[in-house]
Amino acid sequence: MGWAIALHGGAGDIPLSLPAERRAPREATLRHCLELGVAALKANRPPLDVVELVVRELENSPCFNAGKGSVLTTNGTVEMEACIMDGNTKKCGAVSGLSTVVNAISLARLVMERTPHIYLAFDGAEAFAREQVKTMGVETAHSSHFITTENVERLKNAKEAKRVQIDYTQPIKGAIPSTKGDSQIGTVGCVAVDGHGILASATSTGGLVNKMVGRIGDTPIIGAGTYANSYCAVSATGKGESIIQATVARDVAALMEYKGLSLKEAAAYVIERTPKGNVGLVAVSANGEVTMPFNTTGMFRACATEDGYSEIGIWPSGINDDLEYPNK
Repeated sequence: MGWAIALHGGAGDIPLSLPAERRAPREATLRHCLELGVAALKANRPPLDVVELVVRELENSPCFNAGKGSVLTTNGTVEMEACIMDGNTKKCGAVSGLSTVVNAISLARLVMERTPHIYLAFDGAEAFAREQVKTMGVETAHSSHFITTENVERLKNAKEAKRVQIDYTQPIKGAIPSTKGDSQIGTVGCVAVDGHGILASATSTGGLVNKMVGRIGDTPIIGAGTYANSYCAVSATGKGESIIQATVARDVAALMEYKGLSLKEAAAYVIERTPKGNVGLVAVSANGEVTMPFNTTGMFRACATEDGYSEIGIWPSGINDDLEYPNK
């Protein structure tokens, strides 16, 4: 048994031809966040603190679809959502429909710790955030803070294609490639376990490009995109509707608890039974095991364990190993 951490920056149809100028900043951010999480675990910070810390840092990067990098609704607005869960107590908090909160994951934790509820959304969540600005230091910003040039372009492309785009959607065949918004952006999440087997999970997202106003995905749904108990912690990414239908995160834990499967066996089974091209996940067990399976083309991901193993990757193992797995 020992500490372990895993994080992701979204799964989807990530082309092997992804330009270095788009890949490198995301890899650098994953590496930085992994180092941040490892340092926190080595300093004996609780796993719940660690996953919040890492996801906050990912939210602050425009490279991913959360916080500063959140994609836009069909109306050109942001509606961010997040969820956090403590595996030791099963306490959890979730938020949806945020348009002014800089770090949705921290507001989700405040919902867990400072309200009698689990889930707040839209106007109620925004009102709660305003109440916490002075007392808990919740940071808010004008909605324009979250609207990047790249995401405006992504929305334009999606509208022209008349489709809702999940993370890392490829352009329609024959379409002129965009130099600004290529939809190569994804949800973020982190799972961690300490040396005592205490687990935690956190996930944050801006949702789908060109999604209907009011749409809620898997990220804030306990047991779908986010889950933690005494067996494992899971954060999922991909097509939210498919993840909800498959209760991805909870099923991993249930297979371990009721069928006696290992973490890797349980996660692989869930991924295999979810429609191909729709899901990826990162998970850690109470024993310090890590797994990061996906049935999409790729998934931005990173992990480290107390025994010295560390990995940063995008595509399946064996593809571009020299570039994507420098710390094996």
